[in-house]
Amino acid sequence: MRSWLVFLCLFVLPIPAAAGAIKTETVHLKSGPETIAGYLAFPAAPGRHPALVVIQEWWGLNDWVKEQAREFARQGYVALAPDLYHGQVATDPERARELMQAMPQDRAVRDLEAAFDYLAARSDINSKKIGSIGWCMGGGLSLQLAIREPRLAACVVNYGRLVTDSRSIQKIRAPVMGNFGAEDRGIPPAAVEAFEKAMKAADKPFDAKIYEGAGHAFENPGNKARYRPEAARNAKARTLAFFDRTLK
Repeated sequence: MRSWLVFLCLFVLPIPAAAGAIKTETVHLKSGPETIAGYLAFPAAPGRHPALVVIQEWWGLNDWVKEQAREFARQGYVALAPDLYHGQVATDPERARELMQAMPQDRAVRDLEAAFDYLAARSDINSKKIGSIGWCMGGGLSLQLAIREPRLAACVVNYGRLVTDSRSIQKIRAPVMGNFGAEDRGIPPAAVEAFEKAMKAADKPFDAKIYEGAGHAFENPGNKARYRPEAARNAKARTLAFFDRTLK
């Protein structure tokens, strides 16, 4: 009888959340006069976590971007991907280009600031440990958020548009890391080197890696012709190590 009681007690004990267990939900953010949606992924375990603003490619807030948010949540981050196209998603390059060109740059940055403010206000987040990451169009916007938001603690740019003007560079307070392709015609190595030179002149930390044999969007397996698995794995490892140093 006693053995059965022990068994029953063990059976009804609460089971802790598995390591890496996460939750997801759609949240709504106040951005100026508008309300936008965002995809939120966060650790199931209680506590105060670091956080990330996860910024879409030119395709929009699609399944791949949501999976990136979930992957970061499994690593212990509260990850929020705001919907910068306000409900629209592209599946072909022509439509993606139309959506990107129709998106006002100032509105996009405002939406990102709304995402940052949402994260900073959550009780389960360390507001001093919020970073940003983006790919393609989102990579450039990740840098723009670093320029506009002095509280940002880390910034990752994956083959995104860079800047070199000294006034913008001076506003950056977060350390910046970047992953780029040597064969990228839109963001060529010369542009990376110019940004690196401008950051160095301003005494701003910047860690860049240019991958030989890789072009634009080499991290996304959906881009079958451009995807480079080895470079993508290395870029992801670099990114996680960077965020571990700066946000944890």
